[in-house]
Amino acid sequence: MIYGRRRLGKSTLVKRVLTDTDVYFLADCSEGQHQRMLLAKVLAQVFQDFDKLTYPDWESIFRAANYRTDKRFTLCLDEFPYLVEQSPELPSVLQKLVDGKQLKYNVVLCGSSQNMMYGLFLDSTAPLYGRADEIMRLTPIRLPYIQEALNLDAVNAIEEYAVWGGVPRYWELRENKSSLDDALWHNILSVNGTLYEEPIKLFQDDVKDIVKTSTIMSYIGAGANRLSEIAARCNEPATNLSRPLKKLVDLGFLEKDVPFGIDEKNAKKSLYKIADPFMAFYYQFVVPNRSFIELNRRLPIEQSLTAHFSGYVSMQWEKLCRDAVTGNMINGVVYGKAKRWWGSVLNEDKKPEQVEFDVMAESLDKKYLLVGECKWTTQENGKRLTTELLRKANLLPFAQEYTIVPVLFLKNAPKDDIGNSILSENVIELTG
Repeated sequence: MIYGRRRLGKSTLVKRVLTDTDVYFLADCSEGQHQRMLLAKVLAQVFQDFDKLTYPDWESIFRAANYRTDKRFTLCLDEFPYLVEQSPELPSVLQKLVDGKQLKYNVVLCGSSQNMMYGLFLDSTAPLYGRADEIMRLTPIRLPYIQEALNLDAVNAIEEYAVWGGVPRYWELRENKSSLDDALWHNILSVNGTLYEEPIKLFQDDVKDIVKTSTIMSYIGAGANRLSEIAARCNEPATNLSRPLKKLVDLGFLEKDVPFGIDEKNAKKSLYKIADPFMAFYYQFVVPNRSFIELNRRLPIEQSLTAHFSGYVSMQWEKLCRDAVTGNMINGVVYGKAKRWWGSVLNEDKKPEQVEFDVMAESLDKKYLLVGECKWTTQENGKRLTTELLRKANLLPFAQEYTIVPVLFLKNAPKDDIGNSILSENVIELTG
Protein backbone atom coordinates (compact mmCIF):
# COMPACT_ATOMS: atom_id res chain seq x y z
CA MET A 1 0.00 0.00 0.00
CA ILE A 2 1.42 3.37 -1.06
CA TYR A 3 -0.16 6.67 -0.12
CA GLY A 4 0.62 10.37 0.29
CA ARG A 5 -0.54 13.71 -1.09
CA ARG A 6 -0.57 14.41 -4.83
CA ARG A 7 2.54 15.28 -6.85
CA LEU A 8 4.97 13.30 -4.65
CA GLY A 9 5.68 10.72 -7.35
CA LYS A 10 3.76 7.65 -6.11
CA SER A 11 2.68 6.63 -9.61
CA THR A 12 6.12 7.38 -11.07
CA LEU A 13 7.76 5.29 -8.35
CA VAL A 14 5.47 2.32 -9.03
CA LYS A 15 5.88 2.56 -12.80
CA ARG A 16 9.68 2.61 -12.44
CA VAL A 17 9.68 -0.87 -10.89
CA LEU A 18 6.96 -2.54 -12.99
CA THR A 19 7.98 -4.75 -15.91
CA ASP A 20 6.26 -5.49 -19.23
CA THR A 21 4.51 -8.48 -17.69
CA ASP A 22 3.00 -6.40 -14.85
CA VAL A 23 -0.30 -4.53 -15.02
CA TYR A 24 -0.77 -0.87 -14.12
CA PHE A 25 -4.33 0.48 -13.91
CA LEU A 26 -5.19 4.12 -13.18
CA ALA A 27 -8.71 4.40 -11.77
CA ASP A 28 -11.09 7.30 -12.35
CA CYS A 29 -14.43 8.39 -10.92
CA SER A 30 -16.66 6.32 -13.23
CA GLU A 31 -18.96 3.59 -11.88
CA GLY A 32 -17.79 0.09 -11.01
CA GLN A 33 -18.88 -1.82 -14.12
CA HIS A 34 -17.16 0.68 -16.39
CA GLN A 35 -13.97 0.51 -14.30
CA ARG A 36 -13.93 -3.31 -14.57
CA MET A 37 -14.30 -3.02 -18.34
CA LEU A 38 -11.30 -0.63 -18.45
CA LEU A 39 -9.25 -2.89 -16.18
CA ALA A 40 -10.10 -5.89 -18.39
CA LYS A 41 -8.72 -3.98 -21.43
CA VAL A 42 -5.44 -3.35 -19.57
CA LEU A 43 -5.23 -6.99 -18.45
CA ALA A 44 -5.80 -8.02 -22.08
CA GLN A 45 -2.36 -6.57 -22.87
CA VAL A 46 -0.89 -9.42 -20.81
CA PHE A 47 -3.63 -12.07 -21.12
CA GLN A 48 -4.97 -12.39 -24.65
CA ASP A 49 -8.72 -11.80 -25.08
CA PHE A 50 -9.15 -11.06 -21.36
CA ASP A 51 -11.54 -8.22 -22.29
CA LYS A 52 -13.78 -10.46 -24.39
CA LEU A 53 -15.75 -11.39 -21.26
CA THR A 54 -17.93 -9.22 -19.02
CA TYR A 55 -17.11 -9.36 -15.32
CA PRO A 56 -20.20 -8.80 -13.14
CA ASP A 57 -18.27 -8.08 -9.94
CA TRP A 58 -14.74 -7.45 -8.64
CA GLU A 59 -14.17 -10.94 -7.32
CA SER A 60 -14.78 -12.44 -10.75
CA ILE A 61 -12.19 -10.23 -12.47
CA PHE A 62 -9.53 -10.84 -9.78
CA ARG A 63 -10.15 -14.61 -9.90
CA ALA A 64 -10.07 -14.63 -13.69
CA ALA A 65 -6.62 -12.98 -13.63
CA ASN A 66 -5.52 -15.54 -11.05
CA TYR A 67 -6.75 -18.38 -13.29
CA ARG A 68 -5.04 -17.02 -16.41
CA THR A 69 -1.55 -16.49 -14.97
CA ASP A 70 1.09 -19.22 -14.77
CA LYS A 71 3.76 -16.99 -13.22
CA ARG A 72 3.80 -14.30 -10.56
CA PHE A 73 3.15 -10.76 -11.77
CA THR A 74 2.14 -7.48 -10.12
CA LEU A 75 -1.22 -5.76 -10.46
CA CYS A 76 -1.15 -2.08 -9.46
CA LEU A 77 -4.46 -0.30 -8.83
CA ASP A 78 -3.61 3.41 -8.76
CA GLU A 79 -6.02 5.96 -7.21
CA PHE A 80 -7.61 3.02 -5.38
CA PRO A 81 -9.95 5.32 -3.35
CA TYR A 82 -11.82 6.16 -6.59
CA LEU A 83 -12.63 2.46 -7.00
CA VAL A 84 -13.79 2.13 -3.39
CA GLU A 85 -16.04 5.19 -3.68
CA GLN A 86 -17.95 3.48 -6.49
CA SER A 87 -17.65 -0.07 -5.09
CA PRO A 88 -17.61 0.01 -1.26
CA GLU A 89 -17.48 -3.81 -1.20
CA LEU A 90 -14.06 -3.87 -2.89
CA PRO A 91 -11.91 -3.91 0.31
CA SER A 92 -13.89 -6.90 1.62
CA VAL A 93 -13.42 -8.72 -1.70
CA LEU A 94 -9.66 -8.18 -1.49
CA GLN A 95 -9.64 -9.25 2.16
CA LYS A 96 -11.31 -12.54 1.19
CA LEU A 97 -8.79 -13.20 -1.59
CA VAL A 98 -5.77 -12.27 0.53
CA ASP A 99 -6.93 -14.29 3.55
CA GLY A 100 -7.58 -17.29 1.30
CA LYS A 101 -3.89 -17.18 0.22
CA GLN A 102 -4.91 -18.17 -3.31
CA LEU A 103 -3.65 -15.15 -5.24
CA LYS A 104 -0.77 -15.95 -7.58
CA TYR A 105 0.07 -12.26 -8.14
CA ASN A 106 1.13 -9.26 -6.09
CA VAL A 107 -1.29 -6.38 -5.56
CA VAL A 108 -0.10 -2.78 -5.14
CA LEU A 109 -2.75 -0.30 -4.02
CA CYS A 110 -1.92 3.36 -4.43
CA GLY A 111 -3.85 6.53 -3.55
CA SER A 112 -3.65 10.29 -2.98
CA SER A 113 -6.56 10.52 -0.54
CA GLN A 114 -4.58 10.24 2.69
CA ASN A 115 -7.73 10.04 4.83
CA MET A 116 -9.24 7.24 2.81
CA MET A 117 -6.06 5.21 2.43
CA TYR A 118 -5.41 5.51 6.16
CA GLY A 119 -8.99 4.44 6.89
CA LEU A 120 -8.79 1.45 4.53
CA PHE A 121 -5.54 0.03 5.91
CA LEU A 122 -4.70 1.49 9.31
CA ASP A 123 -8.11 1.65 10.96
CA SER A 124 -8.47 -1.52 13.06
CA THR A 125 -12.11 -1.95 11.97
CA ALA A 126 -11.29 -1.89 8.22
CA PRO A 127 -11.39 -5.14 6.17
CA LEU A 128 -7.82 -4.66 4.91
CA TYR A 129 -6.36 -3.79 8.31
CA GLY A 130 -3.20 -5.83 8.90
CA ARG A 131 -3.27 -7.36 5.40
CA ALA A 132 -0.56 -5.22 3.78
CA ASP A 133 2.94 -6.70 3.58
CA GLU A 134 4.34 -3.20 3.12
CA ILE A 135 2.88 0.22 3.84
CA MET A 136 4.66 3.24 2.36
CA ARG A 137 3.64 6.80 3.13
CA LEU A 138 5.43 9.13 0.74
CA THR A 139 6.39 12.51 2.20
CA PRO A 140 8.11 15.52 0.60
CA ILE A 141 11.77 15.02 -0.30
CA ARG A 142 14.36 16.63 1.99
CA LEU A 143 16.27 19.81 1.17
CA PRO A 144 19.67 18.44 -0.04
CA TYR A 145 18.15 16.69 -3.05
CA ILE A 146 16.86 19.88 -4.67
CA GLN A 147 20.45 21.12 -4.88
CA GLU A 148 21.39 17.99 -6.80
CA ALA A 149 18.21 17.85 -8.91
CA LEU A 150 18.40 21.48 -10.11
CA ASN A 151 22.21 21.86 -9.95
CA LEU A 152 22.19 24.81 -7.52
CA ASP A 153 24.59 26.41 -5.08
CA ALA A 154 23.63 26.32 -1.38
CA VAL A 155 21.99 29.77 -1.18
CA ASN A 156 19.91 29.23 -4.33
CA ALA A 157 18.93 25.72 -3.19
CA ILE A 158 17.43 27.15 0.00
CA GLU A 159 15.59 29.92 -1.88
CA GLU A 160 14.19 27.42 -4.40
CA TYR A 161 13.19 25.01 -1.63
CA ALA A 162 11.36 27.88 0.09
CA VAL A 163 9.10 28.07 -2.99
CA TRP A 164 8.78 24.49 -4.24
CA GLY A 165 9.30 22.51 -1.03
CA GLY A 166 10.11 18.82 -1.43
CA VAL A 167 7.58 17.98 -4.15
CA PRO A 168 9.23 16.37 -7.21
CA ARG A 169 6.53 17.45 -9.67
CA TYR A 170 7.15 21.09 -8.74
CA TRP A 171 10.90 20.56 -9.21
CA GLU A 172 10.16 19.14 -12.65
CA LEU A 173 8.17 22.25 -13.60
CA ARG A 174 10.96 24.47 -12.28
CA GLU A 175 13.59 22.50 -14.20
CA ASN A 176 11.86 23.33 -17.49
CA LYS A 177 12.41 27.08 -16.98
CA SER A 178 15.61 29.12 -17.18
CA SER A 179 15.28 30.86 -13.79
CA LEU A 180 13.26 30.90 -10.57
CA ASP A 181 11.62 34.15 -11.65
CA ASP A 182 10.59 32.69 -15.02
CA ALA A 183 9.22 29.54 -13.33
CA LEU A 184 7.18 31.60 -10.83
CA TRP A 185 5.52 33.71 -13.51
CA HIS A 186 4.87 30.75 -15.79
CA ASN A 187 3.61 28.18 -13.24
CA ILE A 188 2.18 30.05 -10.25
CA LEU A 189 1.63 33.76 -10.93
CA SER A 190 -0.42 33.28 -14.09
CA VAL A 191 -4.06 32.30 -14.57
CA ASN A 192 -2.86 29.65 -17.02
CA GLY A 193 -0.16 28.42 -14.66
CA THR A 194 -0.08 24.69 -13.92
CA LEU A 195 -0.02 25.42 -10.17
CA TYR A 196 -2.32 28.47 -10.05
CA GLU A 197 -5.18 26.43 -8.53
CA GLU A 198 -2.95 23.83 -6.88
CA PRO A 199 -4.18 24.03 -3.23
CA ILE A 200 -7.79 23.45 -4.30
CA LYS A 201 -6.74 20.32 -6.20
CA LEU A 202 -4.87 19.04 -3.15
CA PHE A 203 -7.80 19.69 -0.81
CA GLN A 204 -10.24 17.85 -3.10
CA ASP A 205 -8.71 14.52 -2.09
CA ASP A 206 -9.21 14.85 1.65
CA VAL A 207 -11.39 17.81 2.64
CA LYS A 208 -15.18 18.04 2.41
CA ASP A 209 -15.54 21.80 2.99
CA ILE A 210 -12.97 23.24 0.57
CA VAL A 211 -14.23 26.82 1.00
CA LYS A 212 -13.77 26.76 4.77
CA THR A 213 -10.37 25.08 4.44
CA SER A 214 -9.16 27.67 1.91
CA THR A 215 -10.43 30.47 4.15
CA ILE A 216 -8.56 29.13 7.18
CA MET A 217 -5.36 28.68 5.16
CA SER A 218 -5.69 32.22 3.75
CA TYR A 219 -6.02 33.80 7.20
CA ILE A 220 -3.07 31.83 8.57
CA GLY A 221 -1.03 32.74 5.48
CA ALA A 222 -1.88 36.38 6.13
CA GLY A 223 -0.50 36.20 9.67
CA ALA A 224 -3.40 35.07 11.88
CA ASN A 225 -1.56 32.36 13.80
CA ARG A 226 -3.39 32.09 17.13
CA LEU A 227 -6.59 30.09 17.39
CA SER A 228 -8.44 33.14 18.75
CA GLU A 229 -7.29 35.29 15.79
CA ILE A 230 -8.28 32.68 13.22
CA ALA A 231 -11.69 32.23 14.89
CA ALA A 232 -12.28 36.00 14.98
CA ARG A 233 -11.50 36.38 11.27
CA CYS A 234 -13.66 33.38 10.38
CA ASN A 235 -16.40 34.83 12.59
CA GLU A 236 -16.81 31.47 14.33
CA PRO A 237 -16.29 30.20 17.88
CA ALA A 238 -12.83 28.71 18.39
CA THR A 239 -14.38 25.33 19.29
CA ASN A 240 -15.74 25.03 15.72
CA LEU A 241 -12.23 25.23 14.30
CA SER A 242 -10.47 22.61 16.42
CA ARG A 243 -11.41 19.71 14.14
CA PRO A 244 -10.61 21.33 10.74
CA LEU A 245 -7.30 22.65 12.11
CA LYS A 246 -6.34 19.23 13.47
CA LYS A 247 -7.19 17.67 10.12
CA LEU A 248 -4.97 20.13 8.25
CA VAL A 249 -2.15 19.36 10.69
CA ASP A 250 -2.64 15.59 10.20
CA LEU A 251 -2.57 16.04 6.41
CA GLY A 252 0.72 17.95 6.65
CA PHE A 253 -0.61 21.31 5.41
CA LEU A 254 -0.39 23.04 8.81
CA GLU A 255 1.90 22.65 11.80
CA LYS A 256 1.44 23.63 15.44
CA ASP A 257 4.27 25.83 16.68
CA VAL A 258 4.74 25.36 20.44
CA PRO A 259 7.53 27.04 22.46
CA PHE A 260 10.49 24.92 23.56
CA GLY A 261 9.91 23.15 26.88
CA ILE A 262 6.11 23.20 26.72
CA ASP A 263 4.04 20.04 26.27
CA GLU A 264 2.24 20.23 22.90
CA LYS A 265 -0.98 18.69 24.27
CA ASN A 266 -1.43 21.35 26.96
CA ALA A 267 0.07 24.30 25.11
CA LYS A 268 -1.94 27.51 25.36
CA LYS A 269 0.66 29.56 23.50
CA SER A 270 0.61 27.44 20.36
CA LEU A 271 0.61 29.10 16.94
CA TYR A 272 -0.60 27.64 13.64
CA LYS A 273 1.76 27.96 10.67
CA ILE A 274 1.59 26.66 7.10
CA ALA A 275 3.88 23.62 7.07
CA ASP A 276 4.42 23.12 3.34
CA PRO A 277 6.74 25.70 1.68
CA PHE A 278 4.79 25.82 -1.59
CA MET A 279 1.50 26.37 0.27
CA ALA A 280 3.13 29.08 2.42
CA PHE A 281 4.36 30.86 -0.72
CA TYR A 282 0.97 30.50 -2.38
CA TYR A 283 -1.01 31.98 0.50
CA GLN A 284 1.44 34.85 0.99
CA PHE A 285 1.93 35.87 -2.63
CA VAL A 286 -0.86 34.40 -4.80
CA VAL A 287 -4.04 34.75 -2.75
CA PRO A 288 -3.65 38.48 -1.86
CA ASN A 289 -2.70 39.27 -5.48
CA ARG A 290 -5.29 37.16 -7.23
CA SER A 291 -7.09 40.17 -8.75
CA PHE A 292 -3.85 41.46 -10.25
CA ILE A 293 -2.99 37.99 -11.58
CA GLU A 294 -6.42 37.67 -13.23
CA LEU A 295 -5.87 41.04 -14.96
CA ASN A 296 -2.26 40.16 -15.84
CA ARG A 297 -0.96 43.19 -13.89
CA ARG A 298 2.64 42.28 -13.11
CA LEU A 299 3.82 45.50 -11.47
CA PRO A 300 2.07 45.21 -8.06
CA ILE A 301 3.05 41.53 -7.81
CA GLU A 302 6.67 42.34 -8.67
CA GLN A 303 6.64 45.01 -5.96
CA SER A 304 5.27 42.50 -3.44
CA LEU A 305 7.97 39.96 -4.33
CA THR A 306 10.73 42.58 -4.16
CA ALA A 307 9.55 43.82 -0.77
CA HIS A 308 8.70 40.53 0.92
CA PHE A 309 10.42 37.58 -0.76
CA SER A 310 13.61 37.79 1.30
CA GLY A 311 11.56 37.94 4.53
CA TYR A 312 9.51 34.97 3.34
CA VAL A 313 12.67 32.90 2.64
CA SER A 314 13.92 33.92 6.08
CA MET A 315 10.91 32.20 7.72
CA GLN A 316 11.54 29.02 5.73
CA TRP A 317 15.25 29.28 6.60
CA GLU A 318 14.38 29.25 10.31
CA LYS A 319 12.45 25.98 9.90
CA LEU A 320 15.31 24.42 7.96
CA CYS A 321 17.76 25.46 10.69
CA ARG A 322 15.61 23.80 13.37
CA ASP A 323 15.48 20.64 11.23
CA ALA A 324 19.28 20.80 10.88
CA VAL A 325 19.76 20.80 14.67
CA THR A 326 17.13 18.17 15.56
CA GLY A 327 18.78 14.83 16.31
CA ASN A 328 22.15 15.96 14.95
CA MET A 329 25.61 16.46 16.38
CA ILE A 330 26.65 20.11 16.53
CA ASN A 331 30.26 20.67 17.61
CA GLY A 332 30.47 17.25 19.26
CA VAL A 333 27.11 17.46 21.10
CA VAL A 334 23.91 15.65 20.03
CA TYR A 335 20.68 17.64 20.43
CA GLY A 336 17.01 16.68 20.69
CA LYS A 337 14.12 18.36 18.90
CA ALA A 338 14.76 22.02 18.12
CA LYS A 339 11.93 24.51 18.53
CA ARG A 340 11.36 28.24 18.81
CA TRP A 341 10.93 29.98 22.14
CA TRP A 342 9.15 33.24 22.77
CA GLY A 343 7.84 34.96 25.86
CA SER A 344 8.22 37.74 28.42
CA VAL A 345 11.17 37.83 30.85
CA LEU A 346 12.61 40.36 33.28
CA ASN A 347 15.62 42.14 31.80
CA GLU A 348 18.73 43.52 33.54
CA ASP A 349 16.69 46.48 34.84
CA LYS A 350 14.01 44.11 36.21
CA LYS A 351 11.55 45.33 33.57
CA PRO A 352 9.48 42.99 31.35
CA GLU A 353 11.01 42.32 27.95
CA GLN A 354 9.66 40.24 25.07
CA VAL A 355 12.36 37.92 23.75
CA GLU A 356 12.39 35.32 21.02
CA PHE A 357 14.80 32.57 19.96
CA ASP A 358 14.61 31.17 16.44
CA VAL A 359 16.23 27.88 17.51
CA MET A 360 16.39 26.26 20.93
CA ALA A 361 17.37 22.67 21.68
CA GLU A 362 18.49 20.65 24.68
CA SER A 363 21.39 18.20 24.38
CA LEU A 364 20.47 14.56 24.90
CA ASP A 365 22.61 14.47 28.06
CA LYS A 366 20.68 17.57 29.32
CA LYS A 367 23.91 19.51 29.94
CA TYR A 368 23.78 21.97 27.03
CA LEU A 369 21.15 24.37 25.71
CA LEU A 370 21.67 25.48 22.11
CA VAL A 371 20.22 28.91 21.40
CA GLY A 372 20.22 30.07 17.80
CA GLU A 373 19.66 33.21 15.78
CA CYS A 374 18.73 32.81 12.08
CA LYS A 375 19.46 35.55 9.54
CA TRP A 376 18.90 35.47 5.78
CA THR A 377 20.82 38.68 5.08
CA THR A 378 24.41 39.35 4.07
CA GLN A 379 27.35 40.69 6.07
CA GLU A 380 25.97 40.18 9.57
CA ASN A 381 28.22 41.05 12.52
CA GLY A 382 28.89 37.70 14.21
CA LYS A 383 30.33 39.13 17.43
CA ARG A 384 27.46 41.55 18.00
CA LEU A 385 24.78 38.93 17.22
CA THR A 386 26.38 36.43 19.62
CA THR A 387 26.63 39.00 22.43
CA GLU A 388 22.93 39.82 22.09
CA LEU A 389 22.01 36.13 21.88
CA LEU A 390 23.86 35.39 25.14
CA ARG A 391 22.32 38.43 26.81
CA LYS A 392 18.80 37.20 26.02
CA ALA A 393 19.62 33.59 26.99
CA ASN A 394 20.91 34.70 30.39
CA LEU A 395 17.51 36.29 31.13
CA LEU A 396 15.77 32.88 30.93
CA PRO A 397 15.29 31.34 34.39
CA PHE A 398 15.27 27.75 33.04
CA ALA A 399 18.51 28.32 31.10
CA GLN A 400 20.61 28.69 34.25
CA GLU A 401 20.92 24.92 34.70
CA TYR A 402 22.60 24.49 31.29
CA THR A 403 25.81 25.44 29.57
CA ILE A 404 24.56 27.90 26.94
CA VAL A 405 25.76 27.26 23.36
CA PRO A 406 25.08 30.29 21.10
CA VAL A 407 24.88 29.46 17.38
CA LEU A 408 24.37 31.79 14.41
CA PHE A 409 22.63 30.36 11.35
CA LEU A 410 23.64 32.66 8.53
CA LYS A 411 23.20 32.91 4.77
CA ASN A 412 26.96 33.42 4.36
CA ALA A 413 30.07 34.09 6.45
CA PRO A 414 29.73 37.03 8.87
CA LYS A 415 32.06 39.89 9.73
CA ASP A 416 33.82 39.40 13.08
CA ASP A 417 33.28 35.65 12.90
CA ILE A 418 33.93 34.06 16.30
CA GLY A 419 33.57 30.51 15.02
CA ASN A 420 29.97 29.80 16.01
CA SER A 421 28.33 30.22 12.60
CA ILE A 422 26.46 27.55 10.66
CA LEU A 423 26.08 28.59 7.02
CA SER A 424 23.65 27.60 4.26
CA GLU A 425 25.90 24.80 2.95
CA ASN A 426 26.22 23.37 6.51
CA VAL A 427 22.44 23.36 6.97
CA ILE A 428 21.99 21.49 3.68
CA GLU A 429 24.53 18.91 4.83
CA LEU A 430 22.88 18.49 8.25
CA THR A 431 19.38 18.06 6.79
CA GLY A 432 20.54 15.21 4.52
